[in-house]
Amino acid sequence: MLTVLIADDEQPALDELAYLLGHDARIGVVHRASNGADALRILTQEEIDAVFLDIHMPGLSGIDLARALGHFDRRPPFVFVTADEERAVEAFDLAAVDYLLKPVRTERLERAVGRLIEARAAADAAGAGGAGAAGAPVTGAVPVVARPELVAVSLGGTTRMIRQDAIHYVQAQGDYARLHTDDGSYLVRVPMSDLEQQWAAAGFVRIHRSYLVALGHVERLRLGASNPTVLVGGVELPVSRRLLPSLRDRVAASRVRPRA
Repeated sequence: MLTVLIADDEQPALDELAYLLGHDARIGVVHRASNGADALRILTQEEIDAVFLDIHMPGLSGIDLARALGHFDRRPPFVFVTADEERAVEAFDLAAVDYLLKPVRTERLERAVGRLIEARAAADAAGAGGAGAAGAPVTGAVPVVARPELVAVSLGGTTRMIRQDAIHYVQAQGDYARLHTDDGSYLVRVPMSDLEQQWAAAGFVRIHRSYLVALGHVERLRLGASNPTVLVGGVELPVSRRLLPSLRDRVAASRVRPRA
């Protein structure tokens, strides 16, 4: 189980996040800090596995704390939990594992915890054999967590960045493409054919002239039926006969296995 630290200067938000994490069986001890200085003190005194950071705090901000974590030889992976939608690019530049918007939804928090566990394991593997006590500042011995691919989308006249690995499937809409995620759908002015080529290496596969799906999000495959379909994001999508052979090949090369 993870020992985590929450840093947020708003007491209701701190209490709510601690409550939600306390009901996750993967979480052990939850430390709380109401400002950046207290968070830094806890980080140097306790062995912390993962951190949840608010961005806007008096004194040391969440961004400042994220930069400070880069000087720990056993840097805990971290997630930003904020009401600020505009700092996602900066957050992922600092190798944030996830970026949660307030109010936090339980299912999104559960996925963030999963990503923290994966990042913690990867960091431990990368840092195996390194010198120095856990939590001790040592420059130049930082396990790096790979930054996820970000996609710029338009929402209400503003530009927002979303993670590519949060996209379940893409739907063609003329010269545009609609990206479907758990949080909603977003329109981008990119032809489906371009996305098919650009995102193939990320596990996206064309199943129909109107649909591109992320194999990692596939919940069920019915490829032997008279009308083959794919269930992804709770939506059943058709598979065209022309693209069925290539989909079978991609499925065979991945961990996804069709159900009868």
